[in-house]
Amino acid sequence: MTLGGREAAAAQLEDQAFSLGVNYWPRRKAMSWWRDFDAAEVEDDLALIASLGMDLVRVFLLWDDWQPHPDEVSSRRLAELERVCDLAATFGLGLDVTFFVGHMSGPNWAPQWSLVDRRHGALSGGQAPRQVVSHGAPVELGYRDPYEDLLMRSAAEVLLTEVISNLRSHPAIRLWNLGNEPDLFAWPAADGAGDRWTRDMTAAVRRLDPSHAVTVGLHAASLLQDNGLRVDEVFSHTDIAVMHAYPMYLPLARHPLDPDLVPFTCALTAALSGKRVLAEEWGGCTAPLGEPSQTWRWNSYGEEREQFMASEEALAQYVSQVLPRLVEVGATGSLLWCFADYHESLYGSPPLVESRHERHFGLVRPDGSLKPHAEVIKAFAATRPRTRNVRWDGLLDVTADEYYAAPYTHAVRLYERYLERRAVA
Repeated sequence: MTLGGREAAAAQLEDQAFSLGVNYWPRRKAMSWWRDFDAAEVEDDLALIASLGMDLVRVFLLWDDWQPHPDEVSSRRLAELERVCDLAATFGLGLDVTFFVGHMSGPNWAPQWSLVDRRHGALSGGQAPRQVVSHGAPVELGYRDPYEDLLMRSAAEVLLTEVISNLRSHPAIRLWNLGNEPDLFAWPAADGAGDRWTRDMTAAVRRLDPSHAVTVGLHAASLLQDNGLRVDEVFSHTDIAVMHAYPMYLPLARHPLDPDLVPFTCALTAALSGKRVLAEEWGGCTAPLGEPSQTWRWNSYGEEREQFMASEEALAQYVSQVLPRLVEVGATGSLLWCFADYHESLYGSPPLVESRHERHFGLVRPDGSLKPHAEVIKAFAATRPRTRNVRWDGLLDVTADEYYAAPYTHAVRLYERYLERRAVA
């Protein structure tokens, strides 16, 4: 049988070469990229990414910059994204285009037209809103519920329509993505709201473009708690499942550079969703060049923060351990977070003024030189890894409903089981 349409697009990530890629913001721009777009800078960065053997780049449509009014998408942004697509195609790169951003690197970035009194705004992470940034600066406001508010849903469909209608035929488009860790932007307030939103937005994408796959950028929180965006429900509507996970953030991990944690989250997502999984975000933040692994402590968003910072050599070793494990568990590919450490000129602006560790997640340093784990990726790409058709039915010994009745308890138990099986494999 010959696959067609979006099934064939999904197969590009499932049954061929293991995709290697990176999440992209420019090192001298960070989240101000679209407000200060520089095509020459993007060209240099994409050339470097391609030289490392990567084939997939995730880009983020910062909602605040892309949609100045709920019924209007910036024509300038559309032209810039088309230029990014042209450059990506020149270097043989595909794009994972992420809409409704939304949550990014600590704060939540909300369009000005979505802002409301904080008391009436949506809740992020099930708690009071995170720092809200609009037009590049923090604001003491909240924002509308993206899942059920009629203005937000209408605006979302306008953005999908304009972008996809303009770019659905471009050879650089690989994947449409309906958000970055959307539960950190807002929890669905009503039972089933997240499921209905995913169903409706996925249907809107498919009406516009039946040829490319669609997903939603969920992270490990959707495995460890019932936040209204369960992986079995969300990915029942999409073509591809994805997962974001970082052992330095998760108490489930045995240590901050636990090489089995990210592959396990992919295996568990596959078991719950019945679909193979792209490891869409993982990686680590590094200590300054030449310094050993260390723990940083500072006040972040009004609270004490403690963050493990790996030595560059330790992170390189970690990456070298995780990549083959992702192939072993049947992941369709790997996208590191992120392309670059950010230039110090950005340290006084959101999100880097508070999220200090986010300054140092890159494959390249602020001066553009490569960190050791970039060379690890290049060497791994040279082996031309292929995906494996691995089934994870046996990992999950409860139903999805039973799992989400006590998700963290089950995740701990199943991780122990996973490690035991791997030890005897």
